[in-house]
Amino acid sequence: MLFCTWVSTHYEEQGPVKWLAFALEMIAATTLFLLMLLTCSDVVGRYFLSNSIDGTTELTEIALAILIFAEMPVITWRGGHVVVDILDRMMGRTVIKLLGLFSVFLIASSLYFIATQIYFLAERSFRRSEVTEFLQLPVGLIVEYIAFMSWITAATLLSYGVYRLLWRSRD
Repeated sequence: MLFCTWVSTHYEEQGPVKWLAFALEMIAATTLFLLMLLTCSDVVGRYFLSNSIDGTTELTEIALAILIFAEMPVITWRGGHVVVDILDRMMGRTVIKLLGLFSVFLIASSLYFIATQIYFLAERSFRRSEVTEFLQLPVGLIVEYIAFMSWITAATLLSYGVYRLLWRSRD
């Protein structure tokens, strides 16, 4: 099976969003695999060799940030978050769509403004040359990554989220 055929078979998104979803999920999967290797190596080193890996806590925290914020756009535009639809049966389809649009715009604007504040924190970390305690990694890089991924989530939510809500739900 060709690679493009495999991606088309396993991803329901269309166009460049499909490839963005694949790339982000590859980043998350690779990070999760490396996190598993790090944890196993640390445990083996600690209990069998009496020497753990330095900076494992920092690497785990960074890997979790990479993992979570790589998956955030994919989960958001797929509508994979928790939804309580108790009143949906009592409301009409138009009201549900309007509330959905309001929700998309509210969440996207919130993500945008939060990402802006996070980016200012990243700039401050760069100005102050903040680094992690053990490995001396620049803190600003991971904070900047979180801001960019939040902006990407907001943009994809506005574009693809609105598309799914308005046009795809007709299918």
